[in-house]
Amino acid sequence: MCVTRAMKTRVRPDCPHLTLRAFCLRVMCCWVFPMRFKLLKRVLVCLLLGVVALGRTAYAQLLPSYGRDRAGTSGFQFLKIPLDARSAALGETVVAHAFDASALFWNPALAAQVEKFQIGLGHTAYFVDVRLDYWALLVPLSRSGVRLGLSLQMLDSGEMPVTTEFQPYGTGEMFQFRDVALGVSFAQPLTDLFSYGLTARYVRESVAGLVAQTVLLDLGIFYRVGDTGVQMGMAIRHFGFDGRPKGRLERPMIGGEGRVQETHFDVITPPTTFLLGFSYALWQHHPQHRLALLGQLTKPNDNAESFNIGTEYTWNRTLFVRIGYRLGVEEMRMPTLGVGLQLPEVFSGLGARFDYGFQNLERLGTVHRVGLNLEW
Repeated sequence: MCVTRAMKTRVRPDCPHLTLRAFCLRVMCCWVFPMRFKLLKRVLVCLLLGVVALGRTAYAQLLPSYGRDRAGTSGFQFLKIPLDARSAALGETVVAHAFDASALFWNPALAAQVEKFQIGLGHTAYFVDVRLDYWALLVPLSRSGVRLGLSLQMLDSGEMPVTTEFQPYGTGEMFQFRDVALGVSFAQPLTDLFSYGLTARYVRESVAGLVAQTVLLDLGIFYRVGDTGVQMGMAIRHFGFDGRPKGRLERPMIGGEGRVQETHFDVITPPTTFLLGFSYALWQHHPQHRLALLGQLTKPNDNAESFNIGTEYTWNRTLFVRIGYRLGVEEMRMPTLGVGLQLPEVFSGLGARFDYGFQNLERLGTVHRVGLNLEW
């Protein structure tokens, strides 16, 4: 309305340049300054909707991604796979919006915002019968907000046949790869709006008799912008030491005659990733309906950056509907989808939430995830 009044402002004919000046002053006085944080909300919503409207093709043209030439330059790749069904359904846009046990994997600073004991369990039916499981425990220690967490993630292929260029149907031998990461987390709020967190993680990767291990760190911060519904999070994940495989590898020589043994291998660089994201809660005080808009910039050290978006609708704090998309990722064929169901407390304040996530990739097919989160 103020903008309309400004457009109708009349000035003297001999000073036509004052029309634009009057318009700008009227807009700033009547619309911009009184909005305060509401202006930030509008900017975030418009930015998120604009990115959605761009689509993958337009996004690639207007905001090109750089760094795809670094693909394959780091190891311990299982650490980059989303573990829980909720975050996967939201397009992995949870660095500022994960207030349960899954915070230990994405941004440990969010753990300081959790007030109850949390146990998180999850299973992913990955490609070619590969299993991915995780367990997480989050414990509030005191009223000061200190939180401790334990987390475990495991990727297991089961036994698979060994194939070579000359024996593509198998040599009669079997091999297996298994990856494990065990983490200990600490989180604490500095104020009621700001918190920080740290996770130290032991990582072990084994395949065909070779073993590589290292220690990595996750660092994160979280900030809530007052009572505006806007939240911001930042995290550096998987930062630490390189690992060197140890063991002995036998492979056939070129030409198929004889075998050669290798005992020296190059170091493996961890997949360090920088995350910066925000969330904006619409209708945060509504008794039945809530809607969260999420956005996140993901910058890995071994690939191009991507911008992730997600939306979570909550009905009556019981039913959750989620959708997400990762812009700049070629494998994304369609948005990720998911649902959640919060069960009523059964006894002694014990609550449970079931989550399901669906992901469909262009070349590798579909991935199903299920999860259970307990709190009391």
